[in-house]
Amino acid sequence: MAKPASNTSRQLANAGAWIDQRLPVSEFWKKHISEYYAPKNFNFFYFFGSLAMLVLVLQIVTGIFLTMHYKPDASEAFASVEYIMRDVEWGWLIRYMHSTGASFFFIVVYLHMFRGLMYGSYKSPRELVWILGVFIYLVLMAEAFMGYVLPWGQMSYWGAQVIISLFGAIPVIGDALVEWIRGDFFVSDATLNRFFALHVIAVPLALLLLVVLHLAALHEVGSNNPDGVDVKKKKDSKGRPLDGIPFHPYYTVKDIFGVGVFLTLFAFVIFYAPEFGGLFLEPDNFNPADPLVTPEHIVPVWYFTPYYAILRAVPDKLAGVVLMGLAIMVLFALPWLDRSKVRSIRYKGIGSKIMLAVFAVTFIRLGMLGMGEGTYIQTIEARIWTFAYFGFFILMPFVTKYEKTRPEPERVTK
Repeated sequence: MAKPASNTSRQLANAGAWIDQRLPVSEFWKKHISEYYAPKNFNFFYFFGSLAMLVLVLQIVTGIFLTMHYKPDASEAFASVEYIMRDVEWGWLIRYMHSTGASFFFIVVYLHMFRGLMYGSYKSPRELVWILGVFIYLVLMAEAFMGYVLPWGQMSYWGAQVIISLFGAIPVIGDALVEWIRGDFFVSDATLNRFFALHVIAVPLALLLLVVLHLAALHEVGSNNPDGVDVKKKKDSKGRPLDGIPFHPYYTVKDIFGVGVFLTLFAFVIFYAPEFGGLFLEPDNFNPADPLVTPEHIVPVWYFTPYYAILRAVPDKLAGVVLMGLAIMVLFALPWLDRSKVRSIRYKGIGSKIMLAVFAVTFIRLGMLGMGEGTYIQTIEARIWTFAYFGFFILMPFVTKYEKTRPEPERVTK
């Protein structure tokens, strides 16, 4: 004989029913978690979407604690960061979590985007998912740049000076636009204040909105998989995908394992190598900003260096800025550049496989060159790799249309 429900259980059930009548919590949980069927053949590369969400939360939480002690004032900003590091209880840990988190965010995002390139996650019907993802990437770059300026160290100051001055290459409105962005005739307290406001409030709100739209679009059309097979086409009598499994508990457990491995690596860097050889935190940025002393080599943070290498590869400033912008904007066109009959790299021809491998090497090499001194040899090499970068997108419509592909399976494989 079953035991009658306790008063506490009944009260909790009644409270849950009351909430559900006014806010569909249970319906949301079922639609997007417990009854959201994802392909059963997800592999290693499918960790990075959830890890990006994790790092976003870490950045927001640590950012909130940092703003409690940071002073967005040109005369006090650097000292306030030193105060956080030296005098605030566990302040050094919060600051290192935030600075390391920025680099890890881009590592995760780049791997997430590479997975999309490999398995054709930008192809129909997921074009909007990809486009929203590229918008997230753009907003994330803006957020990272503004955050990089806030410590008001030497590289922060001069990095802002160089990047903002690029807008001056725009004909007619360039100089006025640069002055408007800086809020002054030079990078100053006004620049720092507006970057702080944008970094803490405006840009994160835009980023969160785009993430919600990205996930909503994804759940509307369903997740892609390594085979590129649409699992929604084959369903059982109850309308459940034959090749799908509920996201919870199967992929929540898998993602928890991924989170554990990620946090282990994250903690190792924070405690043993937070500067990461000058890649995550440059030595020059441990000196306060000085408008009268220019650092020997002004380079952006590592996650911007592929585009910086493209910029430096072009002698003309305006042409360099245009080409650098096109290097990012061309990502929006990817769903229409790929004319292959199949989605996944598994079933594409040898041409697509070689192109993707070369593109990955190109991006990494451009990043390495962007961190260099910009010597004559490095500039020549950067031009070669820049041709290779754009060649990937220019050749894609022709290679994908005419290459021989293998037929996609009707059901997903392991």
